[in-house]
Amino acid sequence: MDMQTLYLIVPLAPLAGAILAGLFGSSIGRIGAHTVAIAGVAIAFIASFLIFQDVVAGHTFNGSIYTWATSGNVSFEVGFLIDRLTVLMMLVVTFVSLCVHIYTIGYMSDDPGYQRFFSYIALFTFSMLMLVMSNNFLQLFFGWEAVGLVSYLLIGFWYTRETAIYANLKAFLVNRVGDFGFLLGIGLVLATFGTLDYAQVFQQAPAMAGKTLSLFEGHPWSVLTVICILLFIGAMGKSAQFPLHVWLPDSMEGPTPISALIHAATMVTAGIFMVARMSPLFELSDTALSFVMIIGAITALFMGFLGVVQNDIKRVVAYSTLSQLGYMTVALGASAYSVAIFHLMTHAFFKALLFLAAGSVIIGMHHDQDIRNMGGLRKYMPITWITSLVGSLALIGTPFLSGFYSKDSIIEAVGASHLPGATIAWLAVTAGVFVTAFYSFRMYFLVFHGKERFRNAHASHDHEEADHHGHHHEPKESPWVVWLPLVLLAIPSVVIGYLTIEPLLFGNWFGHAIVIDLHSHPGMEELTHEFQGAAAMALHSLASLPFLLAAAGVASAWFLYLKRPDLPETIRQRFATIYTILIHKYGFDEFNDWFFAGGARFIGGRLWRWGDVAAIDGVMVNGAARIVGQVAGVVRHLQSGYIYHYAFAMLVGVVLLAIWFARV
Repeated sequence: MDMQTLYLIVPLAPLAGAILAGLFGSSIGRIGAHTVAIAGVAIAFIASFLIFQDVVAGHTFNGSIYTWATSGNVSFEVGFLIDRLTVLMMLVVTFVSLCVHIYTIGYMSDDPGYQRFFSYIALFTFSMLMLVMSNNFLQLFFGWEAVGLVSYLLIGFWYTRETAIYANLKAFLVNRVGDFGFLLGIGLVLATFGTLDYAQVFQQAPAMAGKTLSLFEGHPWSVLTVICILLFIGAMGKSAQFPLHVWLPDSMEGPTPISALIHAATMVTAGIFMVARMSPLFELSDTALSFVMIIGAITALFMGFLGVVQNDIKRVVAYSTLSQLGYMTVALGASAYSVAIFHLMTHAFFKALLFLAAGSVIIGMHHDQDIRNMGGLRKYMPITWITSLVGSLALIGTPFLSGFYSKDSIIEAVGASHLPGATIAWLAVTAGVFVTAFYSFRMYFLVFHGKERFRNAHASHDHEEADHHGHHHEPKESPWVVWLPLVLLAIPSVVIGYLTIEPLLFGNWFGHAIVIDLHSHPGMEELTHEFQGAAAMALHSLASLPFLLAAAGVASAWFLYLKRPDLPETIRQRFATIYTILIHKYGFDEFNDWFFAGGARFIGGRLWRWGDVAAIDGVMVNGAARIVGQVAGVVRHLQSGYIYHYAFAMLVGVVLLAIWFARV
């Protein structure tokens, strides 16, 4: 089999699974639906691994597969760019997706939409693979919109819930805002370079560095700066960066496997991947890089604060995702693209693990998601407990675990950056270490340690049912199809960072896939000189500020939620104003509802009243009818039915015509 056929198999195998499960789900049944969907993703994973080996051996590919349309000198094509950045993303996407597919068998076992769900997640995998494998902006945009569409279907999967419909509409609309900027950026690329092919655009980019355009009279902007900022606005929507972050926490309304798939390895990391892919453009604009870094810093710190006050187990992990995406974005702004992709990879494993572990807890708790109703689950769910602990330790950056290597590298890369805003960004990501450790272990201690609160919750919910079915409410470990993916994801969460940091960050592993102007942005070079090996990095960190902050965060969570569980309520009352601001998520939802939704309703109402009712109905439709009626009322008097009236009218007409001709 030649390699090009293998490239085609990777996205088409999940697509085939999606079509079979979706269109023929009722015929092939539940077992048939999950078999074809899982087989499709498994084939894609195996093919991705074979392609990975081929690329590491030195064989890359950049070519068109199919010409969709030609307009003038511009060709719109479907093509693949297979290099080291692509194959890394392909492996991460297919592996996490495969784990999620297996997990779904157990999690969705009682759901009536079982076949439809498998069809959607396989289709989502296809869309994401088309996005990461593309070699041109048109196909990138196709994949970009396709993941947005399928995420809309998945977030609103339980469409009988009003909250789910609100959440998927919100996700769709907020992403449209980002996608509008993204589309403008792609349009400007086409107008500037005359092509949508990555390689040709990147080749011409240095010659365009001095080209300007005037958005406002007398204020010239670099064309590349405008292109980069517009493209990044697309990433802000897809990767949920401030202020377009509001959709992601609400998307928890979808089933838990979706939370893992959308918010771990795939959709939300599309923006991070896209900026890394566009490194030859971003390197030519310090303004765009500073913008990226500041947006990421705001997201990393302020979204972390929101995780502290959440009580829904999935929403805590969702705000954690927002914060970690902010870290990746900061790395992109510091020109540490390889570090951002490294954190994307490590985060994909431990965040998918945390989401799936949260789902396992939800199953054990009979679909109660409030962490205040849990506690002491460690002895009932030992596999979920130990894998959750591994995921939490990786998330907070525990030395030797995968999250440590990527997160500490981001902090160091930002510290080495000389761009405007780098100091603020460094303070934000450093302070974020304490916040991350605090909210992660607040959740961990409330769920798995301390006294068992679920009995009280059930008793207060329903006295008789709790007494009668006391044993029924006792949590138990999830079935193997649920805990096996947890174990599979826990292994890379521990070892992947230690094994891969040296080649990925300091061994030029990405080659020409990522471009850095080391003269203008020497941060990565400084990191390379300081790096003494993975083990030495972990040992040195034991005396570093991030490690001390992480330890302080864990200790604070332990003290407040296990040692003195009465204190959090006292603190909340003492700082009620701050708590209110955080619980209302800084008022973004209220502002959006008032300004954008309310404004749209106001404008729509006025257009309806003035346009529809007054202008169209009042003037054009009813007005025309009125005029016809009035004219008819006058003309009616002329139609008397008497011949002598008509003869008289004819005589008057003849006289008037004679006078007219006489004048002429």
